[in-house]
This record gives sequence, C-alpha cells and structure tokens, in this order.
Amino acid sequence: MDIDIRGPRFGAAVTSVVLAVVLITGSWVPLAWQTLCFAVGAVGGVQRSPYGWLFRTVVRPRIGPPVEYESPAPPRFAQAVGLAFSLVGLAGYLWGPSWLAMAATGCALAAAFLNAVFGYCLGCEMYLLVRRTTAALR
Repeated sequence: MDIDIRGPRFGAAVTSVVLAVVLITGSWVPLAWQTLCFAVGAVGGVQRSPYGWLFRTVVRPRIGPPVEYESPAPPRFAQAVGLAFSLVGLAGYLWGPSWLAMAATGCALAAAFLNAVFGYCLGCEMYLLVRRTTAALR
C-alpha cells in the first residue's frame, strides 16, 4: 500500500529538529529517542513510526487528503540508513570519540534536512540505486 508523500517529509522535519538539538546540547538522550524512531520506521515502515503516527493523527487531518503517493520501500530503507548513522552517533556519545558522535549525527541531520526542505531523500535515492544495480547484475 502506497503512503502519503508528505508523511516522510514531515518526519524528516521533526528528525532535523531532534538531531539539531543533539548537536547543540551534546546530549545523547534525544539521539537515543531518534534512534528508536529510526528503528521503528525501518522495521515497521515509516507509517508506523512515532512521527508517522503524529502526521496521520494530527497533521494530515488539518492539511487535507493526499494528492501524491509513493512506495513505502524507499523511505523504509532511508530509515534503516538513518538508524545506522544514529547508532554510530550514539556509540560515539556513549563511548567516544566525540568527533564520531558529532560527525554521524551531522550526516544524519544533513540527510534529514535535505528531505525536509527540498524533498530530496538521500536514503530513497540509495535504495533506487541499489535496486537498479542489482537488476543490472542479473
């Protein structure tokens, strides 16, 4: 079942704010929350993530029905990529080195920001590239 294209973009906006808070405060706690959100999105799909639920229940009723849909597979893959970066960042915050924590969090923030502001999902593009590459190799 396809998903409302605005949902993942809303999730990316919230993610951007959370990751900016992590970098500004240097606290691992909001990063742990974001890691959990990425994990739920990667395993259950973005529509089941906390930000997906917030979009469905609070935002979408106020902005009207969707006019564009997309496959849930690319955003789900993007959540898995975000999960990997946030896990590395979390490890850096908890065990060091701190530069690793900031770099991984910064990379995740950059990707989320691109999606939130410009609608360009790096993880989704990676998904499509992997699909094309594996199809070409068959």
